Amino acid sequence: MFLSSLDIVVVVFYAVVLFAIAQYVSREPAGEVKSTEDYFLAGKSLPWWAIGASLVAANISAEQIIGMSGDGYKIGLAIAAYEWQAAIVLIIVAKYLLPIFLKREIYTMPQFLETRYGEGVKTTMSIFWIVLYTVVNLTAVMWLGSLAVNTLTGVSLVGGMIGLAAFALAYSMYGGLKAVALTDILQVVILVIGGFVIAWLTMGMIGGDAGVLGGFERLYTELPGKFDMILEKDNPAYSKLPGIWTLLGGLWVLHFSYWGFNQYIIQRALGAKNAEEAQKGLIFAAGLKLLMPLIIVLPGIAAVMLAAPEIGAIDKGTLDAASDRAYPEVMKIMPSGLRGLIFAALIAAIVSSLASMVNSISTIFTMDIYRDKIAKDRTEKHYVTVGRISAVTAMVIAVILAKPLLGDMEGAFQKIQEWTGFVAPGIVAVFLMGMFYKRTNSSGAFAMLFTSVIVSTIFYFAFPDFEFVNRIWVIFLGCLVIEAVVSALTAKP
Repeated sequence: MFLSSLDIVVVVFYAVVLFAIAQYVSREPAGEVKSTEDYFLAGKSLPWWAIGASLVAANISAEQIIGMSGDGYKIGLAIAAYEWQAAIVLIIVAKYLLPIFLKREIYTMPQFLETRYGEGVKTTMSIFWIVLYTVVNLTAVMWLGSLAVNTLTGVSLVGGMIGLAAFALAYSMYGGLKAVALTDILQVVILVIGGFVIAWLTMGMIGGDAGVLGGFERLYTELPGKFDMILEKDNPAYSKLPGIWTLLGGLWVLHFSYWGFNQYIIQRALGAKNAEEAQKGLIFAAGLKLLMPLIIVLPGIAAVMLAAPEIGAIDKGTLDAASDRAYPEVMKIMPSGLRGLIFAALIAAIVSSLASMVNSISTIFTMDIYRDKIAKDRTEKHYVTVGRISAVTAMVIAVILAKPLLGDMEGAFQKIQEWTGFVAPGIVAVFLMGMFYKRTNSSGAFAMLFTSVIVSTIFYFAFPDFEFVNRIWVIFLGCLVIEAVVSALTAKP
């Protein structure tokens, strides 16, 4: 157990405050019952600052903090391209894509696809997203989060996952999106403060008598390769971040798939008071994303120096064997009390993402599958209850699958991007062509989706050394061509 009594008090205080806020904002006026709009879209009442904070809280989770810090240890600052490009994409989405979604007054992204392509594409994508969020996203967040909990508390990995899942459900299940979004304000504050504290203290430890600025200077002077943004071909990480193509190629496709067409991200904007508040929320989130490398990547780079013999604060063998333990190992050497604050920040990031994901899973299942396919014309209260049950079910499934799927994985953040890259080209192509090319029809949409999965799989096994970022870009362009041909040869939409 690396948490002191003071650390535990800090974490418990955070948990109690979070739960109390969630229950307060979830309450209803006397005699009223939550509608589906209240539960799944926060009654369309979210202001810009809540939207922006919630977007970042939903995004920054164990896979970022644990996984990206691990990549900071192995690769360096180049991994921050994911964060800085995301800021640009958020601004583009706010300006050009979000107004299209808001105009249609949809609950889910599959509903937009229905308005453009018909019910078949909508149902296919609904099922796909439910499976993806449950099997990939939920499992990754819980597994990596439990690694950090295990390192700092000694709680078993399975016990850690169950605890995180239970906490996320406890504060979010009753209030739905409103509880998640408004408590995310507290989550982001804790995350940012905790991140800056760990960056400040690690730089001070590295700098010694020269202080924090001396730590930055020493880190940059002694580890210049860790600050390269464009990797050369002889870099061991080139296959993951292939030089200039990291900035010019398939990474943009991944970003638009995540920030533009991802239910558990866009759902916050769909719950905005109006279009202007939604757009300001995305721009606020873009500003916050610019800070994330300092909070997430820098501790991983610092771990390289902290593990050096002259400092010896961290065991180098542990990090070389499992780089995803870089952030937890840095947390261990923080002072008592601050360690609790940083641990609370990590827990905040994990449970916020878990709550966001299960809320989106329940929204898609309830509104796109259950209401449309299984039980039409039921009461609003009935659909809200189904949403809560589906949230619990998804969380239980993720806990069961996490260890078998991820137990032997190293470099989880990059691996998740690779998995996402099998479907991202088709998803981005389907949405963009549906928005901006009138001739696109449902046959072309299905062709793009199947091309993305099938060709990505062939590429993966036939050309294992082909950089996955470049693979995504090539397949995305191929999807556009396939769509144009198939749509031209079939009936007009």
